[in-house]
Amino acid sequence: MDSEAYVDGAAVTNDLIDDFDDIVTFDDDGTLPGDRYLDREISWLAFNQRVLELAEDAETPLLERANFLAIFASNLDEFFMVRVAGLKRRIATGLAVPTNVGTAPVDVLAAINAKAYELQKRHAVAFSDFVKPDLDAAGIHIEMWSDLAEADRERMHDVFSTQIFPVLMPLAVDPAHPFPYISGLSLNLAVRVRNPKTEKQEFARLKVPQVLPRFVQLPDDNSGRLRFIPLEDLIANHLQDLFPGMEVNEHHVFRVTRNEDVEIDEDESENLIQALEKELLRRRFGPPIRLEITEDMDPVTLELLVRELDITDQEVYRLPAPLDLAGLFEIAKIAGPELHYPKHLPTTAVQLLPTEPNMAPDIFASISRRDVLVHHPYESFATSVQAFLEQAATDPNVLAIKQTLYRTSGDSPIIEALIDAAEAGKQVLALVEIKARFDEQNNITWARKLEKAGVHVVYGLVGLKTHCKLALVIRQEKGGRLRHYTHIGTGNYNPKTSRIYEDLGLFTADDQVGKDVTRLFNELSGYAIEKKFKRLLVAPLHLRKGLVKRIAVEAENAKAGKPSGIRIKINSMVDEEIIDALYHASNAGVPIDIWVRGICSLKAGQPGLSENIRVRSILGRYLEHSRLFSFANDGDPQVYIGSADMMHRNLDRRVEVLVRLVQEDHLREVDALFDLAMSPETSSWHLEADETWVRHSRADDGTRLADMQDGLMRQISKRRRSTR
Repeated sequence: MDSEAYVDGAAVTNDLIDDFDDIVTFDDDGTLPGDRYLDREISWLAFNQRVLELAEDAETPLLERANFLAIFASNLDEFFMVRVAGLKRRIATGLAVPTNVGTAPVDVLAAINAKAYELQKRHAVAFSDFVKPDLDAAGIHIEMWSDLAEADRERMHDVFSTQIFPVLMPLAVDPAHPFPYISGLSLNLAVRVRNPKTEKQEFARLKVPQVLPRFVQLPDDNSGRLRFIPLEDLIANHLQDLFPGMEVNEHHVFRVTRNEDVEIDEDESENLIQALEKELLRRRFGPPIRLEITEDMDPVTLELLVRELDITDQEVYRLPAPLDLAGLFEIAKIAGPELHYPKHLPTTAVQLLPTEPNMAPDIFASISRRDVLVHHPYESFATSVQAFLEQAATDPNVLAIKQTLYRTSGDSPIIEALIDAAEAGKQVLALVEIKARFDEQNNITWARKLEKAGVHVVYGLVGLKTHCKLALVIRQEKGGRLRHYTHIGTGNYNPKTSRIYEDLGLFTADDQVGKDVTRLFNELSGYAIEKKFKRLLVAPLHLRKGLVKRIAVEAENAKAGKPSGIRIKINSMVDEEIIDALYHASNAGVPIDIWVRGICSLKAGQPGLSENIRVRSILGRYLEHSRLFSFANDGDPQVYIGSADMMHRNLDRRVEVLVRLVQEDHLREVDALFDLAMSPETSSWHLEADETWVRHSRADDGTRLADMQDGLMRQISKRRRSTR
C-alpha cells in the first residue's frame, strides 16, 4: 500500500497568487528552535503502526483485519526496498547527510531497524494471538502440518506430488555449486542435509515458488470449514522427496529484502525507455538490506546466510512463523459479507446526471453548465472521469485530447479511450510517466501500445517526474468556436484504485483554466515550464512559493485582527520551508488544522512553536489520498486541490499542479470535509504534544466515535436521492 492510492473552479480568479516578485519565504531567522521537526523515517513507521492498529481492532471486520495485516507487511517491504536501501546506499558511498532532525545517518539506520523490528514482532503477535484465533472461530483455519490428521496428510501428499513437486528447484551449495542468488521478497527454505555414506553435511536452498498460492487449500472434510496450509510448511514436510538418499537434519524459512529503487541518469540516456528497462533488470540484483528468519533457525544456518548475503546482525529479523504475512491478501479475498466492510456502490455525481430521466448522459453539456466537483470513491469514477474520456473519444466534435498518465490499471478503459480517439483521427497526446516507482514496467508496456495506435507519447521533462493529474479535451462547438474541457484531479487515472482511494476531481469548461492547462501540456512536451499561470500553482517553480505566500497572508491577517485560518489535507508533511511558515503563522495566532495520512515532520500543540496547530490522521477502508489547501483570507476563502504533497520530491523534483476552487458550493463542501475530519466526534489519530500518535476511537462514555468514511457514504448517497 506501501504497497501503497489519491475539482473545481468557476468565476473570477484572484491574481494575488500570480505575483511572485515579492514572494515571502521563511528562512531560519533564529526564532524557531533547532529541534522543531520530527524524523521523517520514524514518522513513516508511526503511520504503518496506525495501519497495524486497525488490524488489532476487534471491531474491524475480520477479513479486513487480515487485509490490514497484509497491507502493513507490504508497506514495510516497500519502505525497506526504497527508503532504507537509499539510506544504506548513501552511507556506503559517503554521500549521506544528517537527517531533518540532525541525526547521523548510521544512527537513523539503527533507529529504523530497532523500531521496524519491534513493529514486525507486534505484527506477528497480532496475527497469531488475535486474528488467527478469530479466523478459526469464523471457520477459516490456517493449519500447520503438525495439526493435520493422517487422512489429510495422505491427501496433501497427492497434492504435493502432482501440483507442487514438479515446480520446485532445489539448489545444492558445494564447491561445484556456489551459493545461489536469492531474489528479493521470495520465501526460501534453508536446508541442511547429511549424506549417510560420506557423513558429510551439505547445504541446499529451496525457493518457495511465487507462482503457486501462498496458502494451499486443504481438501473439504465436510466440516464446513475452509482450511489452508502455508505453502512453505507443506514443502518443508516433503523435503525427503526432494533429497532422496539424504538425511534432512535442519530446515528453516528465510526471506531477503533487496534494494529495489531505480536510478537513471536521464541526461546520459538518449532512449529513456531502454535505459529504464536495463535499470529494472538491475533492480532484481540489488544488495540485501533485510534478512527475515524464523525464530527456530539454528546458529550454523544463520551464520552461513549472514556471510553469503553480506548482511549485518542488526539487519537480521528473527520472527515467528509464518513469514511474509503479505500473503494474507489471498485470505482476505475469501467471500463472506459479514467478514468484510459492507458493500458500497458509488453514485453518479448529481451534476453529471441527465436533466431528463430518459435522456442519455452528456458529460460536456453538464460541464458547460457549471463546474463539477466529484469525490471518489463515493461518487463513481466510471460515470465521471472514464465517461468524460470515452465520450471525448467518440464525439465527432472533439478535435484533441491531452492527458497525463502516472499510474493506470491493466486493461485500462482510459488507455482504450485514448487509443479509440487516435484511431478515429483525433489528435491525442499522452504524457506517460514511465518512472512511477514499481509501475515502471507497466507504464513502458502502455506507452508502446499507445504509440502503435498513433498516440503522441511523450515522457515529460528531464530530471522531473510528471505527477500532476490532468486531462484536457478540445471541442469545436457552434460557430466553430473551440472550447476547453478540463479535468484536474488529486488521484491517478486508474479505475481499479479509484474504488479504494479517496480523491477529488474538478471538471471545468472555464476558459482560463483550459488555456493554462493547454500551455502546461505544450511546455511538458517541449523543454521547460514558464513562469506564471493564471489559475494554477505549478511545481517545481512556484507551488511552494505560492503556498508560503498564502500562509504569510494568514499570519498578517491574524496580527491585524482579521479572520484567519489554514486547513491542509495531505498525504505527507515534510518540507521544512512549509513547516516553518506554518510555525510562524501559528505563533501569529492563526488556527491551523493539518489532516495527514502518512508522514508528518511537523510538531503539534507545542507552546511557543505550534500551540495553534492541530494534526489528525484518518485511516480506514479507503485510502485518504486527496490534497486540499484552504485559507480563510479575511473572509474571501482561497481553496486549492491538486496532486502535490508537502515533500521535497513533490515541490522540487516533480511537475505538480494545484487549481483554485471558486464555486461557492465547492468551497462549502471542502470546509465541511475539514469540519468532519477535525470533529471530536470523529474517530481519528491525534498527534499529541509529546510527539506520539494516539488513537481516539471512543467517546468518554465508551461509545464508538463516528467513522468519517461511513458518514460520507451515507451523506453522498442521500444527496443523490434527494436531488433527482
